[in-house]
Amino acid sequence: MRYKKIKIGSRAIEAVEMKLLSKALILLRGTRGYVMCGYLNLRAAEKCKDAAVKITGVSNIEEALKAQVHSCTSAARRLGVKKGQPVKAVLRLIA
Repeated sequence: MRYKKIKIGSRAIEAVEMKLLSKALILLRGTRGYVMCGYLNLRAAEKCKDAAVKITGVSNIEEALKAQVHSCTSAARRLGVKKGQPVKAVLRLIA
């Protein structure tokens, strides 16, 4: 498992990368929401009213930082997150 803090202005995002059997689970967590890989369930995040952003096709934290929004919850949309938006822009919204 790999843990990293990513500085966004005066705040920080916590990044976790956990190798599973064939792929890695990736999570970037801020104080207002999080970015998750396809392993995690967006419907469950919506039910919990979380500001969650789904990305796909990533294998590590560095790839996640270069990804674009695949989909997101309504709470994330209220923060200004949009489909296709770069993750780096999203991190400023959820930090």
